[in-house]
Amino acid sequence: MTSLTLLSAAGELSAVTLAEAPGYTRPEGSLRSRVAYAAAHVVPKITADNTPGQPADVDWDATLAFRRHAYAWGLGVADAMDTAQRNMGLDAAATRELISRSAQTAREEGGSVVVGVNTDHVDDEHISLEQVIDAYKEQLHFTEEQGAGPVLMASRHLARVATSADDYRRVYREVLQSATVPVVLHWLGTAFDPVLEGYFGSTDWRAASDVLLEIINENVDKVAGVKMSLLDAASEVSVRERLPEGVRMFTGDDFNYVGLIGGQDVPDAIQPDRNPDSPRQHSDALLGAFAALTTSASAAIQALDAGDPARYLEILGPTEELSRQIFAAPTFYYKTGVAFMSWLNGHQDAFQMVGGLHSARSLPHLSRIVELANAAHALERPELATIRWHGMLRHNGLDVPGVLS
Repeated sequence: MTSLTLLSAAGELSAVTLAEAPGYTRPEGSLRSRVAYAAAHVVPKITADNTPGQPADVDWDATLAFRRHAYAWGLGVADAMDTAQRNMGLDAAATRELISRSAQTAREEGGSVVVGVNTDHVDDEHISLEQVIDAYKEQLHFTEEQGAGPVLMASRHLARVATSADDYRRVYREVLQSATVPVVLHWLGTAFDPVLEGYFGSTDWRAASDVLLEIINENVDKVAGVKMSLLDAASEVSVRERLPEGVRMFTGDDFNYVGLIGGQDVPDAIQPDRNPDSPRQHSDALLGAFAALTTSASAAIQALDAGDPARYLEILGPTEELSRQIFAAPTFYYKTGVAFMSWLNGHQDAFQMVGGLHSARSLPHLSRIVELANAAHALERPELATIRWHGMLRHNGLDVPGVLS
């Protein structure tokens, strides 16, 4: 029997039984009942200067191999977004290269890829509305040229310069009208980026959502969907039920995705009140959590495809507590947990991150991730994860028993 050593916040060691590998199987074709994107992370070169403030030096083989892994399990990839450390170490040059390489990988694998479009290549903190529009358009057209689907991310520049909801209406109107393919709009909450407070012109999500819906309805032929990342299930359901026909809701709620994705097909899932007469009864997914839970997410949606909601809950339900730990406050450091899970599961050779962000979480925090991943059957190769985790504990001066007991 293999045991797994854990570390408490008080510094105490304990042991639990290591769960067996989950044994999930890859889908034979595309997932059918839900559209699901894993917001993927980047892997730096082990020998690079992965310290704060240094340009990203990406291990492209490992980074793109993870995207192929997601495609093999039937998921799409959402790239060059906050999970890829955008605005937290991934500089503009690396972002452009990532978009180009990821789009090429999607073509090679027959996968679906969407990528972030922002204004963050502009170094100045404060720019005019006209400059915000031009910056958005520059990245939008680059993305279109690469053949990737655009996700119009929330702009820090716009949040700083906007003085009213009308400013948001103007910027999004002009950018969307210049798009040659439908885009996904991204509403990122302050838990992920405090600079975005008051986005869409109000700190009240109800008022802000009215502005968002006005923008969508005015440009419905230009909008494929909206990704909400407010970590508030009620707000997502409210917006979802008011979306025009043909516009998808992609949940970005890493706290409540089980019920939001399950919707009407999983009546036992915990979810906020929803209107049973609404044509919008579930959300699709564009989640950083699915980068940490790729095989579990695929297996759960395969269960929905097979008309087995109980199996969906059995697989995905336990992962939500794990995701809440990965995304615990300060939430913007969730990327550390995503990379940690990638390392545990053998998708990268070292637990390193661009900009030294691998140091952003404590050992007890990471231990809780290990504990919950084990309980949720999210460790794809449990014995490898054990070896790596125990080695990390020993490296930090803790007297850990042997891997096998």
